[in-house]
Amino acid sequence: MSPSGGSQPLSLMFLLGMGLASENFNCPSKCSCQYLEVNCTGQQLQEFPVTIPLDTRQLILATNKISYLPAVELSFLADLVYLDCRENLLGDDLDFTFTGVAKLIYLDLSFNNLTQVTFSTFSQLISLVVLKMSDNPNLVEIEKDAFANNTWLRYLDVSRTGLLFLDTSTVRNLPNLRFLGLSDNLWHCNCSFLDFTAWMTKSNVHFPDAENITCYTPEGLRGLKMSAVKAQLQFNCLTQLHKRDYIFLCLIGFCIFSAGTVAAWLAGICAVIYEVHTAKGEDDEEEEE
Repeated sequence: MSPSGGSQPLSLMFLLGMGLASENFNCPSKCSCQYLEVNCTGQQLQEFPVTIPLDTRQLILATNKISYLPAVELSFLADLVYLDCRENLLGDDLDFTFTGVAKLIYLDLSFNNLTQVTFSTFSQLISLVVLKMSDNPNLVEIEKDAFANNTWLRYLDVSRTGLLFLDTSTVRNLPNLRFLGLSDNLWHCNCSFLDFTAWMTKSNVHFPDAENITCYTPEGLRGLKMSAVKAQLQFNCLTQLHKRDYIFLCLIGFCIFSAGTVAAWLAGICAVIYEVHTAKGEDDEEEEE
């Protein structure tokens, strides 16, 4: 074999070796790295790892003790499409955290300590398809426009959280939504929840574990499944008057009665003044004659 022919495989091996060395050098401590993937699962990490390769597309941080996601460091990973942060301690405000990862398609925030979701939390994730937020017992509020920019969202799971209520427009305006997890929450099935139950029965969305989507309050509806609560809410809210409704009607009646009384009294006074003025005018005319 000619010297030139023998040097080609050696050069190729050298370049591959340099590439592997560079990849290992850039891989964060305690993490394993493959092509475009960084996996740091179960390494007891307390902080977001540094030296993540900038071309990373899949980042797995599951089962650690991370309590904060730095927006600046995340923004360096502009090609990130998959982020798994399940089973961590994330609980602080996540607003504007994901501003630099607009290509993100998959985001798992389940088993954390999230407390609320606002419009600013996911507003930059315009390509998001899968969002998992189940098993966040402190998640008590999702603003009604929280997913206004996530029109590609297809899979949303908020099961086993602290949610009592979810505005219908929050999910009704997601044209591609096909999967919505709602089970084992403390749903407060009052009259404000009637619109949501009506949407559930009409939509084409799949509700997994539907047997466990039940009311928690009020006491009379506890344990009632969403498939059955609609009729009960319609009866309670549309055909019966509650105490506050009677109070409202009484106040309206009193106001109408008072207004009528005052109007009649003013009309009487005006009539008397008019008669007195007319009589006085006639007397003046007689005296002049």
